[in-house]
Amino acid sequence: MSVQAETPAGAVRGRRDSFGEFYRAIPYAAAPLGPGRFLPPVPHAGWSGVRDATRPSPTAPQPVRDFGELDMTPYFGPGWVRGEEYLTVDVWTPAADGGKRPVLVFVHGGGFVTGSTRAALYDGRAFARDGVVLVTVNYRLGVPGFLALDGAPANRGLLDVLAALGWVRDTVAVFGGDPDNVTVFGQSAGATLTGALLATPEAEGLFRRAIVQSGSGTGAFTPEQAGRVTAAAASALGAAPTAEAFGEIPDERFLEILPALAGLDLRTETAPDPLAGLSPFSLVLPVQPADGLLGGDVGLLIGTNTEEGNLYGVADPVALGDTLFGAGTARLARAHARISGGRTHVYSFGHRSTALGGRLGAAHTVELPFVFDVAGEPWLHGENGLLGPDPAPEGLAARMHGAWVSFARTGDPGWAPDTVGFFG
Repeated sequence: MSVQAETPAGAVRGRRDSFGEFYRAIPYAAAPLGPGRFLPPVPHAGWSGVRDATRPSPTAPQPVRDFGELDMTPYFGPGWVRGEEYLTVDVWTPAADGGKRPVLVFVHGGGFVTGSTRAALYDGRAFARDGVVLVTVNYRLGVPGFLALDGAPANRGLLDVLAALGWVRDTVAVFGGDPDNVTVFGQSAGATLTGALLATPEAEGLFRRAIVQSGSGTGAFTPEQAGRVTAAAASALGAAPTAEAFGEIPDERFLEILPALAGLDLRTETAPDPLAGLSPFSLVLPVQPADGLLGGDVGLLIGTNTEEGNLYGVADPVALGDTLFGAGTARLARAHARISGGRTHVYSFGHRSTALGGRLGAAHTVELPFVFDVAGEPWLHGENGLLGPDPAPEGLAARMHGAWVSFARTGDPGWAPDTVGFFG
């Protein structure tokens, strides 16, 4: 059934089903075009009439990611779906009725180079069913989103997330959400962005709680490391490392040079490569988020999967998982606990997927179907599906999804701050 909501920028037409209402591809910022790809996001000018919000958004330019036998399309989505207006949000809500429901804002992962709100895993119907307004966010990726350039602000993808949170503050009440009860949550690169928000002055007051799923509080590049990536990109493109020069280069070229950026040695005398060579893009910060937290008034739910590194098929997945996620998560959790007065909750996810003959296990991304309560969907199963051929364990999705809903509603996921909530 068709439904309509009146936002400050204009009216949008969505759909209602048995779970609630959903509205797709609502712009939170103007389209980033040409040189504008390297500028801060600017407010959308709005529209007249009723905007169709029943179809998914275009996506940020991105490469195809291949994980061999494992079907990761539910996580990465369709890849690059061309279109100018991709700085958009999707909204799932019980009803756009002016109610004051808890709000969850999700920031997707994908190594700072891939991902979008179109990924099947991020279906928000279960959150709407359970009385929560879910907002999922697209942001700039790769070169436009994160490459350090003279004449451009740093961390433009993070600036996009901040702009989306500003949109939530100003607009979510229209969709039945409470702008004073917002929880931002992210997974992988999205979790690292979420952790960085805790150390970003411009984010203060935009959310009450944060959830960091398999991210890192120590995942940022130093300016020296970022400079090496910039130099390699400029060399591959034959362009000066400036926003002015890069603003004239088409997005296709930025994707073509990604192989030339893979495997760069980013180790320095003072810092290891925080991403262990898996991505040439990250935040660029003078200090790691775990060392720059601004205050403890924001509640934090944070954790990792017990076999994160298994996704990458390397010789020593345990060490890789700790390097990428474990150590940085623990450091951020400890730092937050010191200043938060009992607002830090830690979880561990240990359910082992039976995909790839049981080799995948409790790998990176395996918790997402349980958080979004879609673990029973057939497209996640089979020998090459993310959850493998076996059915999902009964009750696990209800428990994990329920903990996220409870944390968004009250700040209490169901266990004490001084203990670890285990899902397995």
